[in-house]
Amino acid sequence: MRASLHFEDYGADFALDTLRRTVTEFDIMQFVTLAGMNEALFMDEPYIREHTGFGRRIAPGALVFSLAEGLIIQSGILKDTAIAFLSSEMSMKGPVFVGDTLVNQARFEGKKLASRGDRGVVTTRHSVLQQDGEPVLEYSAARLIRCRGSR
Repeated sequence: MRASLHFEDYGADFALDTLRRTVTEFDIMQFVTLAGMNEALFMDEPYIREHTGFGRRIAPGALVFSLAEGLIIQSGILKDTAIAFLSSEMSMKGPVFVGDTLVNQARFEGKKLASRGDRGVVTTRHSVLQQDGEPVLEYSAARLIRCRGSR
């Protein structure tokens, strides 16, 4: 776990590769049931094999994004410094299957001090890769982050 990062700590040299996380069938079934995404594409194994090009169970993009953000939170960089997740632009690059192991690579994209002066918006670019290094999700994240010394 890394130390929390304040607004001032982010710069062109910021780079983070998170821990890894393997996607399980339980993860997918629990997520689609909780979110109400109970459609054949995620829940019906024979349908998936016979009527999709995937051939086996896939994770919804919303789950992949949630896991990716969970990996960022688990890194510790946002502890006691993050105020809000403001926005994101994302693009799915490939399917995520049961058994795929994901890592989230975050890089600095930009920052701007807020008018209050005790916080600012930090934007990071994320590439979520599966175990073979292939990207499955790319997204930017804009977060409101505390400045050092503010509460």
